[in-house]
Amino acid sequence: MDEPVIDLQSDQHFMDEALRQAARAYDASEVPVGAVIVREGRIIARAFNQVELLKDATAHAEMLAITQAEEVAGDWRLTDCTLYVTKEPCPMCAGAMVHTRLARVVFGVSDPKAGAAGGALNLLQFPTLNHRCQITGGVREKECRALLKNFFAEQRAAENPGKKNGGNISENAHTISQ
Repeated sequence: MDEPVIDLQSDQHFMDEALRQAARAYDASEVPVGAVIVREGRIIARAFNQVELLKDATAHAEMLAITQAEEVAGDWRLTDCTLYVTKEPCPMCAGAMVHTRLARVVFGVSDPKAGAAGGALNLLQFPTLNHRCQITGGVREKECRALLKNFFAEQRAAENPGKKNGGNISENAHTISQ
C-alpha cells in the first residue's frame, strides 16, 4: 500500500496558523483551540473556538473549520484534506472528521482524559466505522500546551483571586476538551 509522503515542515507551518487561530480564541476568552484545513497545500478553512461567543456547544474550532471547508469544496466529503488543530479532538469533533472522511488529522497537544484521537479513545481509527483518518500528534506541542496552561491559570486566578496555582493540563482535561 502506498503511503502518502508527510512533509513535517508543512506540518509545522500549518500548525503555526492553527496556533494563530487559537490565540484569537484566547483573546476572545474562549478555550484557546484553533484549527485549519488544508487541501492541495492551501488553507481552505480557518477557525477558533467560539462556544461562548455563539452560545453554541458545537462551535468548536474543528466543527467550524469543517463547515467552512465543506462550503469551499462544494461537498461534505473532505477526502483530500488535512485538518490541523492545536488540541486533540473531542469525540464530537472526531466523529465529524470520520464522517467527512478527512484524510489526515494533525494535532498539537494530546488530551488523555477526553481526546478521541488516541488520548482517551481513538474514534479516528475505530475499526467498525466506515473511514479511518491518519493521525499525527505532538506537532508544536510545547506551544499548544503553553497556550492552554496559561489560559486555564488565568481562569483559575480570576475565579480565586490571591490563590496561586500553576496548574497542570491533565487536571483541566474536562475543561480542555472544550
